[in-house]
Amino acid sequence: MEQMSRIVRAAILQTEWTGDKESMIDLHEKYARDAAADGAQVMCFQELFYGPYFCQVQETEYYDYAEPIPDGPTTKRFQALAKELNMVLVLPMYELEKPGFLYNTAAVIDADGTYLGKYRKTHIPQVKGFWEKFYFRPGNMGYPTFETAVGKVGVYICYDRHFPEGWRALGLAGAELVFNPSATSRGLSSYLWQLEQTASAAANMYFVGAINRVGIEPLGDNDFYGTSYFANPRGQFVEGTASDQVAELVVRDLDMDLIAETRNQWAFYRDRRPDAYGSLTEG
Repeated sequence: MEQMSRIVRAAILQTEWTGDKESMIDLHEKYARDAAADGAQVMCFQELFYGPYFCQVQETEYYDYAEPIPDGPTTKRFQALAKELNMVLVLPMYELEKPGFLYNTAAVIDADGTYLGKYRKTHIPQVKGFWEKFYFRPGNMGYPTFETAVGKVGVYICYDRHFPEGWRALGLAGAELVFNPSATSRGLSSYLWQLEQTASAAANMYFVGAINRVGIEPLGDNDFYGTSYFANPRGQFVEGTASDQVAELVVRDLDMDLIAETRNQWAFYRDRRPDAYGSLTEG
């Protein structure tokens, strides 16, 4: 008798800034309910999901968007929602650890509403239109994976994706599905957007959910181009990408058996040579 494949139905969301935090949170709750109604078992939102991408400017007023995680109101609200919908949720948020200690963070909530932990963005850019060092301390919690109802989930955030080391660390820690919530605008990155995360999925032989914002926000002229997608362990898009113009809820079936199949075929983990890589961490 042929064994049934292990299928995880996963969702990602790209959307525009609504103009205020509360309506943005309400909108994401609505989309989460839509995803659950479509059978989704796990969902990730975009980077800093309930705010504008305020890093286009350097203004202290935007520090007020930060909340404690997990004791803040947004984490608590979506814990209740995850339990109600029986869906794993990944919430990219602005975290207040204590006064002056602010991070670009993603909280991970299991399908029973349990808070499992968080990932703090490791690599922080500071270039025109992406003034992130003004707002965030570098992450200091490593590259955790989270044992969820759908399997081992990891998170890497936006600018992190340019650095292969974290992708590999997540794979070595057993990640099966890694989400990369982002705020990425048109220009040089458009080509890399479809290249880097598919290549990282292939190099590490797991699924990647790549989420981008969409639209032009009032704080700057960055044109966020969506094109969110899932990539499989062979580096292929799973049923194509989302629009580069409008909000879209992307729901895809991920065949998790493809991870073991691909690893058996390519054996990249077997053939690694960590004994030969020491010089990579000395510069």
